[in-house]
Amino acid sequence: MKTLKYSRQRESIKEFLAGRKDHPTADVVYMNIRQLYPNISLGTVYRNLSLLVSLGEIQRVSCGDGVEHFDPNTASHYHFICRECGKVQDVPMETADHLEKSAAERFDGSIEGHTALFYGVCRSCREKIQKGLDKGKVM
Repeated sequence: MKTLKYSRQRESIKEFLAGRKDHPTADVVYMNIRQLYPNISLGTVYRNLSLLVSLGEIQRVSCGDGVEHFDPNTASHYHFICRECGKVQDVPMETADHLEKSAAERFDGSIEGHTALFYGVCRSCREKIQKGLDKGKVM
């Protein structure tokens, strides 16, 4: 197997993601990494994000809106997507690993894992909606 060459840009991407809980998109990563490396291209950021996913160092979260988000937490966990603001958050609960066994009993193939996305309105948006209703505004 080929040894991976060290990259300051890739390490900066990992460090940027490590401090985040908001599951940024590649564009957000790019805009922030560009502050350190003004000549970095969006393509380089995408390639490094894909490489980090393939190495299992970060997780890609597809939310069904065509935009991929990136998560430094590679442990099995679930996500919540706000239908108002689009924010992606972790859901602090145990994963339902029994679902994989149940699916494997009903599926002629190999089940290797599962994901779950919960949808609704986050606290911040819920509070904004409530304030709007309290002031008589229709949102």
